[in-house]
Amino acid sequence: MTHVQSGPSATQLLAWLGADVVKLEAPTGDITRGQLRDLPDVDSLYFTMLNCNKRSITLNTKTERGKEILTELIRRSDVLVENFGPGAVDRMGFTWERVREINPRIVYASIKGFGDGPYTRFKAYEVVAQAMGGSMSTTGFEDGPPLATGAQIGDSGTGVHAVAGILAALYQREHTGRGQRVNVAMQHAVLNLCRVKLRDQQRLAHGPLAEYPNDDFGDEVPRSGNASGGGQPGWAVRCAPGGPNDYVYVIVQPVGWRPLSELIGRPELADDPEWATPRARLPRLNKMFQLIEEWSSTLPKWEVLERLNAHGIPCGPILSTKEIVEDASLAANEMVVRVPHPERGEFLTVGSPLKLSDSPVEVTTAPLLGEHNAEVYVGELGLGDEELRLLKSNGVI
Repeated sequence: MTHVQSGPSATQLLAWLGADVVKLEAPTGDITRGQLRDLPDVDSLYFTMLNCNKRSITLNTKTERGKEILTELIRRSDVLVENFGPGAVDRMGFTWERVREINPRIVYASIKGFGDGPYTRFKAYEVVAQAMGGSMSTTGFEDGPPLATGAQIGDSGTGVHAVAGILAALYQREHTGRGQRVNVAMQHAVLNLCRVKLRDQQRLAHGPLAEYPNDDFGDEVPRSGNASGGGQPGWAVRCAPGGPNDYVYVIVQPVGWRPLSELIGRPELADDPEWATPRARLPRLNKMFQLIEEWSSTLPKWEVLERLNAHGIPCGPILSTKEIVEDASLAANEMVVRVPHPERGEFLTVGSPLKLSDSPVEVTTAPLLGEHNAEVYVGELGLGDEELRLLKSNGVI
């Protein structure tokens, strides 16, 4: 019973791990079927890329017959996942107590925006979760506004957390015979992903953060651009010809300083006491990366990458979305896959990042709305063909 992104991302991962995922939708369908369409009257990429390897049934859970059918679905399921607004499923008549009564072995997982407290009723969206989980205040440059990250850490990031909880609950059920409730809040998941910033908030009590390129520190962790913020300083340096993604991210490890100084044409810095040690370089991070960029900006990023890797210097090119789509290695690793679709012909999507030696994943297309109604209601729940027709004409499915 999931919709939009956080819930569907979780159930898609479960499907890739081998679960038979039945997506229960209102007769009008998941709202994302019609959002951000690139083709008229065809399910959007927003929907198809989050709902692969699932079956789709429709059900109006506000009707009495709909509630009876949902009860039967709960009775025969291992897991129920939902990400409606707070209390929505309870108002349908399916509280945790009722769900557990129907099926004591079920794992009932909910994704919400926030935990209990003053934010509980707030409407949650991806960037709202980033704002309230510590990400936005620490993303961007010191003299600029807070920024959202392009990674969907609020929605899909929470989905991954939900999968971990669901799998743990299923594993525990093998020992206890009982299912349990799994709750994951988007704000909490983002905060978990931002834990290093809370580390640095505590370190601020003992003085400025030397690993940051910032000149001034107040009483909260500042935005620090592309600084790694860790023990090994890093930065994105510009490359030729200077396009929006002509950058390589370079990390300067202690062992890499001598070969790096030689590469950039400043070999004398390897033994200069003001540059030779990590501690000596800390106050000069901005200048250090400026010197590296003076060298890198004369070369294409792939050549910069080749020269740095030849000396074992950690680095990575900034890959645009177009470069990722065209990356042969990602296709070979089945991380960018093309999937046949009955209405749009084909679409490109992200493959499963979870690689299990005995459980290969074939990504299959997202279902059409209600595509599996007959298969589930007649073939598995045992309803008759005539009742299926009546359910449709009465607006139950």
